[in-house]
Amino acid sequence: QVQLVESGGGLVQPGGSLRLSCSPSGTGFSIYPTGWYRQAPGNQRELVARITSGGDANYADFVKGRFTISRDNSRNTMYLQMNSLEPEDTAVYHCHLERGPGYWGKGTLVTVSS
Repeated sequence: QVQLVESGGGLVQPGGSLRLSCSPSGTGFSIYPTGWYRQAPGNQRELVARITSGGDANYADFVKGRFTISRDNSRNTMYLQMNSLEPEDTAVYHCHLERGPGYWGKGTLVTVSS
């Protein structure tokens, strides 16, 4: 059974930083694209960033220059470094594995507030 587990969320002040991590169990992920999505209350889930197995990344316009997606295939872990956080970044952040039907983690809550 494939499961994805996110960690690293929390409460941070505007302008602060957080690093999210995602690790799968039941599968490796080195050959599959993976990504981070977020969902704020009342909003649809939206793509934040995506990275291929070769390390090519693309970002939503609203995070370009602030967030960095990366992966360590040897540790079977994906990261999202989030800098210059804004209150509008408050959401539950989910990792996604593009294997077969696709797999989602349950998410980690990021709250940006003073």
